[in-house]
Amino acid sequence: MKTLETGHTAPEFTLELASGGSLSLAEILARGPALFVFYKYSCPTCQLALPFLDRLQGGTFQVFAICQNGEEEVREFNDAFDIELPTLLDRAASGYPVSNAFAITNVPSLFLVEPDRGISWSWVGFHKAKFEELSARAGRAIFRNGERVPEAKPG
Repeated sequence: MKTLETGHTAPEFTLELASGGSLSLAEILARGPALFVFYKYSCPTCQLALPFLDRLQGGTFQVFAICQNGEEEVREFNDAFDIELPTLLDRAASGYPVSNAFAITNVPSLFLVEPDRGISWSWVGFHKAKFEELSARAGRAIFRNGERVPEAKPG
């Protein structure tokens, strides 16, 4: 099965927050569109991408990380890379139900989901031009002047 793309409908889900409690897709989308970024703690491309994506908070859509590791790895990752994104846990012990529902094959995998659950933008890996496109949609700068940013890095 191929990773869900623009035009597909996001599957409903409920996941635990690393900070405690849980959230469903319906609860999140009731507050407006949301970008979901699937990642793993040990993924070098995720380590590159998430600090940039963290800068999109406060833009025209919400941003959530979905980690395929546990709470301790989320804390370590967030501390190491200065990430403040709310993080949902898609656990191995549960068989990665949300990652499987989105047909994730590589990380990072990104999905901008509209309130009607339609996926309006998606990408796998890191590509500077695609992230700039996402930045324009968010109305927030993702890269800073003088910052050295690679053109691309596969997930």
